[in-house]
Amino acid sequence: MDRCEWADNELVVEYHDKEWGVPLHDDRMLFEFLMLEGAQAGLSWNTILQKRENYRAAFDNFEASVVAGYGDDKVQSLLADAGIVRNRLKIAATIGNAKAYLSVVEEFSSFDDYVWGLAGGTPLVNSWQSMSEIPGKTDVSDHMSNELKKRGFKFVGSTICYAFMQATGMVNDHRVGCFRYNQI
Repeated sequence: MDRCEWADNELVVEYHDKEWGVPLHDDRMLFEFLMLEGAQAGLSWNTILQKRENYRAAFDNFEASVVAGYGDDKVQSLLADAGIVRNRLKIAATIGNAKAYLSVVEEFSSFDDYVWGLAGGTPLVNSWQSMSEIPGKTDVSDHMSNELKKRGFKFVGSTICYAFMQATGMVNDHRVGCFRYNQI
């Protein structure tokens, strides 16, 4: 079966085949993906996928209203949790991002409406023949990054936003030859 080359182990193959690039419109899941993409900064996505269930447990299933209320004791327990990336700045960013997320939801009624609006509202379908053609960021991800930063989000640079867009189906970056390209 022809699939994108980056899907090179069982865990990543399952993610590629079932999740990556599928348009996602669930607020909580969108928040989770944005936080996991930020956690991935400087690491491989495989590392984050291996820790995904640990992240869900550590961060109360990414329920933003709970995460936004974390205090010093919770931060200390997260810094001691070997099941996640124990980076103080990334942990603090997740807490701050939960607060920013709640503000966005209050203003726009849903995070889905807000982030999909930043991405143009409908999935962008690219026609890449090889993985080397796929950009690390675009004008759209630059715009998303800038808007999220204005609202207080951290670890949302343009490359992270583009990976978020790819993961949540705002853009279809499966290669044309990949079996998932036409399915999505």
